[in-house]
Amino acid sequence: MTTPTDSFYRHLRQWFTVFLPRQRGASAHTITSCRHTWNMLLAYLAENRQVSLSQITFPLLDRACVIGFLDHMRTTRGWTATTYNQRLACIRSFFRYAATVEPTLAMHLADLNGIPQLKTPATPTVRYLTTTAITALLATPDASTKTGARDQFFMILMYDLAARDAEMLALTLGDIDAKRLTVELIGKGSKPRRLPITTETAAHCRRYTAAFHADPDPGQPLFYTIHGHRKTPMSDDNVARFLRQHAAKARESCPEIPEKVHPHMLRHSRAMHLYQAGMPLALLTEWLGHADPETTLIYAHADTEMKRRALTKATGGIITGPPAVPIWHNQEDIIQRLCGLTD
Repeated sequence: MTTPTDSFYRHLRQWFTVFLPRQRGASAHTITSCRHTWNMLLAYLAENRQVSLSQITFPLLDRACVIGFLDHMRTTRGWTATTYNQRLACIRSFFRYAATVEPTLAMHLADLNGIPQLKTPATPTVRYLTTTAITALLATPDASTKTGARDQFFMILMYDLAARDAEMLALTLGDIDAKRLTVELIGKGSKPRRLPITTETAAHCRRYTAAFHADPDPGQPLFYTIHGHRKTPMSDDNVARFLRQHAAKARESCPEIPEKVHPHMLRHSRAMHLYQAGMPLALLTEWLGHADPETTLIYAHADTEMKRRALTKATGGIITGPPAVPIWHNQEDIIQRLCGLTD
């Protein structure tokens, strides 16, 4: 007889290895995001609930447990409402699959369906770094050290491309062409796009590859860590860690850098700077790999300074000061004559 624990892990394995990639046709980015969600949930159970992995069952993952996990991550990692809702949707997706395969599990899905989503603002606030802050941040790593050179090149390339964190970590050595100044990115939905890089970024690339890819293999991950004598893609946690460290150091000389800096802020910053430099929203949509052009409008909504310059330009030469004092001010006899009240 199948035990509840066996049932849980059997369904979880089938969901990752069969349902998501083969039946649903989910992209590698989607599967990676789901894997991160479940790894964080299982780690939460082990660290905060003192539940070993071998003890996890469907009944254990009830509404209170999942809400506790989501609220914990909002507090410790600063998850936004959007991230909160995405992680909740991922957990529900697995339970929906399990209930389809094993109908007796539908009661657990119904329990999780009672968790409300968080409300998101109608117009999301775009947090981005100024050009001064970006300059200070990118100059912070010590490029004379191997790790510093890697961190600096990662941030420079991410900013130059306005790439997503997952897109950066999925890059292989063959995806970047320092001679033609182009990079091939695979975005959401496995949608490819080719973007240009600057000559300065290409120079950083050559220095980086000379230090980290002495035996160049086009299929190797561009940014990697060593596990079991093998190069494996760097984790997003590692990126977030070194970005926080460099931001904290750069803040000492540049107060414009906010207290909380995350990888996606580099993407927002580059997108905002391209928009401020005059790039049309339609072209910016293609650059960022947005499937819906409406998504790119957040940069138009957020750029108050551009609106201020446009207002100044539109009202140039137009007198907007207080109106001139009329000639009849405090002249009652003139008012009476103008109104035909006296001869």
